[in-house]
Amino acid sequence: MISKKETKFLENLINKLSKKKIEKVNHYPLLEKGFTSEDIMRGIEVLLSRKLTMSDITKKFEKKFSDYVGSKYALMVNSGSSANLLSAFALVNPKKKKRLKPGDKFIIPAICWSTSLWPLVQCGLKPEFIDVDKTNYCLDVNRLNKSTKAKAIMNIHILGNSTNMDELNNFIKSKKMYMIEDTCEALGSKFKSKHLGTFGDFGTYSFYYSHQITSGEGGMIVCKTREDYELIHTMRAHGWDRGLSNSKKKNFNFINSGFNLRPMDLTAAIGLSQLKRLNKMIKSRSKNRKLIINNIKKNEFWDNQFSFFYSNENVKPSWFGLPFLINQKLINKKEKFMRYLNSSGIETRPILSGNFLNQPSCKLYNFKFDKKNFKSSQDIEDRGFFIGLPTNDMTIRKINFLTQKLLNIKDL
Repeated sequence: MISKKETKFLENLINKLSKKKIEKVNHYPLLEKGFTSEDIMRGIEVLLSRKLTMSDITKKFEKKFSDYVGSKYALMVNSGSSANLLSAFALVNPKKKKRLKPGDKFIIPAICWSTSLWPLVQCGLKPEFIDVDKTNYCLDVNRLNKSTKAKAIMNIHILGNSTNMDELNNFIKSKKMYMIEDTCEALGSKFKSKHLGTFGDFGTYSFYYSHQITSGEGGMIVCKTREDYELIHTMRAHGWDRGLSNSKKKNFNFINSGFNLRPMDLTAAIGLSQLKRLNKMIKSRSKNRKLIINNIKKNEFWDNQFSFFYSNENVKPSWFGLPFLINQKLINKKEKFMRYLNSSGIETRPILSGNFLNQPSCKLYNFKFDKKNFKSSQDIEDRGFFIGLPTNDMTIRKINFLTQKLLNIKDL
């Protein structure tokens, strides 16, 4: 433990450094002031303890996280991408009683992230792409093929939103499919009071810098069964049985294939600190989103330059960012507009990777698809972008600044 004298010294140092002027600061970054003094202090305590990985603080974070989302098991890893990787490899592992086989198909929306797709492909599974619903950017349940032979689905919750989980669950149960929920952008979001990420066999989360909570890097997997928990626990650290209740007493007993995807206690400590105020940050983001949209719509220069993104029915969102679709008449200005916003200090991002079927890696693997079946995904790529939502209440000055810059698209 840190002494009172050391604590006081570190607090003063942190405050001094946080006030230090940085040469170039975005007016409106994706995430502003990602770490509080409390977060930093918890990280320093870990560094001074000399216990840097897989100690009690990581286990404590896992327990608090599972309690928060309402899952039986939670396992921390070093990123959300690693969480997807372990979940995918658990589905095909020889120790899983009803495992998937190479060549089996899985469904995935075309609006996705690289490491939502590739871990499943790396397991020998074949993607069956599906278009998204343009109103919520998530998988379009109305496009699910009742005759599909797919054995699994990678369901991605975009920017805090979700598809209709009742309809999706009914489809999955009728097909006896596995489901991984990529919840990396939706920690804290709920569908009918149930946390997203807890509907499927696995739910994955990310603690990257601009996400709902951040530890710089880091991720979490939740699951329902002891079998799945032991699989991901073992594969997280080299295939080692260390830490399992039935592990052999001998050292270095490797019972499965594995990776080194272990988190650092430093990131666990910061994540645990942020989890305590997650609900407060969710409320602030939701409030800021509403204020920004209302301010844009009441502005004298508002002329439907954008359409906005709203939560699906029965979804209580934990907003990841504020997305826009540029009016079709202004679509030829999009790239110039993105450059203008970024040069004005407003950090922008595409909606995930856009229509992932356009990515060079898909061409490399020669995936077969018909472009006309992905009109919504393509439209979101062509017209969509998003900006961040601060975790503290915004000033009217900043909201007005943002509104002015966004509405300037007509004058470019």
